[in-house]
Amino acid sequence: MPPRMDHEARRAELAGAVWRVVREQGVGAVSVRTVAQEAGVAVGSLRHVFPTRAELLEFSTELIVRRATERIAAVPAEDDTVRHAQRVLDELLPLDAERRTEMEVNLALVAEAPALPRLAAIRDEAHEALGGLCAQIVEHLSGRPDPDETRRLHALLDGLALHLLHQDPAEDTTWARTLLRAELERIASHHG
Repeated sequence: MPPRMDHEARRAELAGAVWRVVREQGVGAVSVRTVAQEAGVAVGSLRHVFPTRAELLEFSTELIVRRATERIAAVPAEDDTVRHAQRVLDELLPLDAERRTEMEVNLALVAEAPALPRLAAIRDEAHEALGGLCAQIVEHLSGRPDPDETRRLHALLDGLALHLLHQDPAEDTTWARTLLRAELERIASHHG
């Protein structure tokens, strides 16, 4: 008999099934039944962990935010502040298959926000957290808070993410990192 999976690992596994259903069939196809089938578990087992579709979607969205936050926290500190800022912000761009999947699923789930107010709250919290991260980076690079620079950096990240999603996953992403680096260097040049 295989060992029992811990509760959080089970929840993450089921969220992964949600992500696959969303990517392959769209968010409208997400139901307790389709996710159970995708995950290879009985509907009753899934309902034991996530009694409703809404709870399943909410956790799946929260998991995207949590994974990005964990990746950012794991970026080691370094003396080159521009390079460090770039490495942190790279974690939020769809530069590889994992982050691309998260971004695609996140956009699809955010589209469900009008029907599920908790998704709207998660979206808004993530947006504010990203704005706060941009503000910290701007202040760290320039030596002062600057709401306009913060907004500009935040908008650049959002735009880069969407452009990266529109390109073929096999295409080179260096252009996006180069644009981001140039913006971070520009912000840092205003130090003092």
